[in-house]
Amino acid sequence: MANPIKSLIGQTAVYGVSSILGRFINYLLVPLYTYVFLKYEYGIVTELTAYVGFLLIVLTYGMETGLFRYSQQKDFTKQQVYSTVSTSVLATTLIFIIFVFLFYDNIAQLLDYTNHPEYILMLGVTVGIDAFSAIPFAELRIQNKAKRFAIIKLSNIGLNVGFNLFFIVLCPKFCGENNFIYSLFYHRLDVGYIFISYLLASFITLFLLLPEIRMAFVHYQFSASLLKKILKYSLPLMLAGLAGMTTDTLDRILLKYLIVVPEGVANAHQYIMGQIGVYGANAKIAILMVLFIQAFRYAAEPFFFNYSDKSDAKELYALVMKYFVIFGLLVFVGITLLIDIVKYFIGESYREGLVVVPILLISKLLFGIVFNLSIWYKLTNKTKYGAYLAFTGALVSISLNFILIPYFGYYGAAWSSIGSYSVMVLLSFFLSRKYYKINYDIKNISLYFMLALVIYFINLYIKQVFDLYLVINVLMIISFLFFIYKREGFLLSNWFKRN
Repeated sequence: MANPIKSLIGQTAVYGVSSILGRFINYLLVPLYTYVFLKYEYGIVTELTAYVGFLLIVLTYGMETGLFRYSQQKDFTKQQVYSTVSTSVLATTLIFIIFVFLFYDNIAQLLDYTNHPEYILMLGVTVGIDAFSAIPFAELRIQNKAKRFAIIKLSNIGLNVGFNLFFIVLCPKFCGENNFIYSLFYHRLDVGYIFISYLLASFITLFLLLPEIRMAFVHYQFSASLLKKILKYSLPLMLAGLAGMTTDTLDRILLKYLIVVPEGVANAHQYIMGQIGVYGANAKIAILMVLFIQAFRYAAEPFFFNYSDKSDAKELYALVMKYFVIFGLLVFVGITLLIDIVKYFIGESYREGLVVVPILLISKLLFGIVFNLSIWYKLTNKTKYGAYLAFTGALVSISLNFILIPYFGYYGAAWSSIGSYSVMVLLSFFLSRKYYKINYDIKNISLYFMLALVIYFINLYIKQVFDLYLVINVLMIISFLFFIYKREGFLLSNWFKRN
């Protein structure tokens, strides 16, 4: 029997092709946007895509996790589960898209985009397509078809990048801005072409998923009683997801309403959208942490459920947590110590916000720890606690944003995220001790956290004193790796021998 840790690493690696490599390619559009568009223009993209995250959670309403959970149950066939979930999500998606077509003008007016209601229409349809596509993608994960999953995800990303390059780079360069293509949409270079690219890529991806979609409906086995069970399990996860998205993304929306415009600023609206653009661009520098966590989640969620009935499951979950934190801290140390190289990822006018990057990296790592801890309420069917925890975090986030943003701008938004996730980590950990106790290696996890932070603060001092600080920083990264290797190598080899 294959070693479970090796299996998880293998699955994470394959999913990482689409998640880490693929989305890294997608994030390479950020330099394009920040070097081409003004700060306030990129602020539009940052704000509207923040709404997308909330909508995707509402439109999938926890059904992906419900599909994972009930596909392992013996009371229903896997086909019944897949058909039932697909039918439900398809119905709600169609209702949403019809709603968008009927009211996109009203929504645009509400969000102060009366000059560009088409942004709302394009994003609305894209979100609907992506929400339904999430179910066949989840089915691919259940069937362990990681390669097909990766190919389609990479295709989606490649298409999006290709369309962006076509509209933003090729058309102006080779055809001029007054060309036939531009006459169909906008008569000049506009951020609307970003949303057009999203829509086209999502539509083609849906077409690529037709074999999986067909599987749900050709051998159709819908069950109303099963749907009730899945909804009971999944809806609390949706609420938890919404609350989690509030912690993660709401700051980009609140900035528009809470930032205090300095005296003497000629155009208040452009200043505010510019601040949102700066914050959004620097948040993208936390890309490697986000992508590492995303790849881990794709592989870990079905893995946790599949391994839950093993006698050493809790020991394994504790080991996974520790090595997740180690890899996350390596990402933190690597990015922060090489920030003077990484900063070229965004345009020069956006680099005033680099100060928030270390804060956001730690924030994302805490989010990953929250995900690891969530296994206790998912395996014990106490998903309502996930909602309680997430709503507590959201409340903390909203409160801190309202307090800090008026005084510190986007810097306060970044600290609000850390405060919220810290509360969630502590509450989830202590609740897990009561309902599903896992003996996490708190001692070593804390040690590695402290060491990473000490290295970061030493780096701040070195930058002010030594001209060759980048060389010293690279040596500190290597030393951090060597310390972990020496400390963990022996423990890990012993665990492999026992298992």
